[in-house]
Amino acid sequence: MIRTCLPFPHPVLKAVAAPVPAITDEIRAIWRDMVDTMEAMPGYGLAAPQIGHSLRLAVVDCSTERGQAVLMANPEVLHASGQMRDHEEASPNLPGVSARISRPRAVTVRFLNAEGATEERDFVLLWATSVQHQIDHLNGKLFFDHLSPLKRNMLITKAQKLAKRG
Repeated sequence: MIRTCLPFPHPVLKAVAAPVPAITDEIRAIWRDMVDTMEAMPGYGLAAPQIGHSLRLAVVDCSTERGQAVLMANPEVLHASGQMRDHEEASPNLPGVSARISRPRAVTVRFLNAEGATEERDFVLLWATSVQHQIDHLNGKLFFDHLSPLKRNMLITKAQKLAKRG
């Protein structure tokens, strides 16, 4: 089911999400809704807080053919490359604006997968950017938190003006 993304500055978006103790049918249902919502945007990833669930759940699909979503509970970066990569990032929680963000080009992430097993996986390029973007959401951060205060305030002001025209 496609869910509505919470508008910034909803408090859930700025809170650290709760760990997921086990993979249950309820967690799998939230993941399904997250994938449906991500595909409808369309987007490369989604974190549970974006749709109102303050749980450490994320989905990422940067494949060209789609249908390759990686479902993650409690993802954490174990290693990040020293080489950085710039990418234009945005969020459905603050529509109409984007910013160029620099993040590590590759990351190794540990998470619980759909079977409840601990998995470690390497992500590179767009996959790495999206995974890091989703983990930020789980930590109560949005992409614009990587900007200087001046640029961040300009971006938020622009988004609010766009929302009023809406």
